[in-house]
Amino acid sequence: MTKKALYIVFFCFLTTLLYSQIRRAPSQEEPQVISRILFIFDASNSMNARWESDTRINVARRILIEIVDSLANTPNVEMALRLFGHQSQFPPMDCSDTRLEVPFAPNNARAIINMARGIIPRGSTPIAHSLEQAANDFPPCDNCRNIIILITDGIETCDGDPCAASEFLQRSGIALKPFVIGIGVGEDFAEAFGCVGRHFDAENESEFLSLFRVIISQALETTTAQVNLLDLDGNPSETNVNMTFSDYFFGVVKFNYVHTKNIRGLSDTVTLDPLITYRMTVHSIPPVIVDSIVLLPGRHNVIYAEVPQGQLRLIMTPGSTAARAQHTLAIIRKHGETEIIHVQNLNSVERYLVGNYDVEVLTMPRILIPNVRVDQSKITTVEVPRPGVAVIHKSVEGHGSLYVEDETGMRLIHNMNPTERIETLHLQPGHYRVVLRSRFIPRANATMERRFTIEEGRTTTVRI
Repeated sequence: MTKKALYIVFFCFLTTLLYSQIRRAPSQEEPQVISRILFIFDASNSMNARWESDTRINVARRILIEIVDSLANTPNVEMALRLFGHQSQFPPMDCSDTRLEVPFAPNNARAIINMARGIIPRGSTPIAHSLEQAANDFPPCDNCRNIIILITDGIETCDGDPCAASEFLQRSGIALKPFVIGIGVGEDFAEAFGCVGRHFDAENESEFLSLFRVIISQALETTTAQVNLLDLDGNPSETNVNMTFSDYFFGVVKFNYVHTKNIRGLSDTVTLDPLITYRMTVHSIPPVIVDSIVLLPGRHNVIYAEVPQGQLRLIMTPGSTAARAQHTLAIIRKHGETEIIHVQNLNSVERYLVGNYDVEVLTMPRILIPNVRVDQSKITTVEVPRPGVAVIHKSVEGHGSLYVEDETGMRLIHNMNPTERIETLHLQPGHYRVVLRSRFIPRANATMERRFTIEEGRTTTVRI
């Protein structure tokens, strides 16, 4: 075998080896979402009262231990325990009586169980203060769902505002809407806790355990959805646009997904948290918003949005000066409206919702093209004339302006630089007038003017 052949064989061997190592390299996976459950447990004096077969504290303690024990080996779940009303005897009222007894950590179920077994109810019921302090119980985490389960036998007794505390937790993105389980509560429980979170009134021990299990199931369950972006015919043909899912009530952004279709041509599945009521913003131009989206847990949900789109192409007539188009912008508005919905470069194509638009091209002078129609799945082309070039030689430094002249008269488009003797301007084809007065001659009758015409793609020298 020749030396050249040996080199070729050796090179092929190295290439094959490198390729095999690349194929064997583990892919970088997305980090698993960790569900963090903070139990806020009522240990106030009223928990010593009888309920069903035992005292409220014993029933609640037993069921809490059973739930925590069942979650001990659940992957991607961490737990913590905050107590209130357990440090100071009532009376007197101690409205600061709350403490995080077991912080979040992996494999801490035994610590929570041991703490629960030793709870002795003593004090008052500072629910609002406990929720406020819970904001500090969740360490920073980029891939965590923070869940609060409040277990209580009564309502706030410290003049706090549990609703405001819960709203702060949700609005700031610290925790999802809390779950509240009432033990032997009165008729005012629903009214007091309706604004705090999802509230459940356990009428007996058996129902308490069942409710607790349902809440845990909902708290840990994510669900799937597909978003069908509909065209004018109601077909889910639109795709490749970002969708933002935010909390409908507080505006906190939860998820961003760029819409796509799978290999079967169906809208791809996304994973969402069923504990949130969503506002979905489809970032088309202009955006489409779908409000009050409620997902059914444990089921595949379908969300619909009407997003019929066409394309708008803005181009400049080809030629030696058309390269300026990449630096020229156009303002896009809905026809007859003043709000700017987009700014598009010339020599580009953008998608817009089907409709009529006003296009204002920021050439000199500006060009307004009204009532441009964008149709479903079609490309609408708007062509802008090439500018010409005006090279203005000023005999003196001075104050002056440039005007375009049309059937409406003179219209100011540019104020001249008073210290420059030569200015080069790219102007659209048309008739112009430059007006100038020396800055060294303070007399109005020293004003000079010159008219000129600009032709597409041509350079015109103007002397004044």
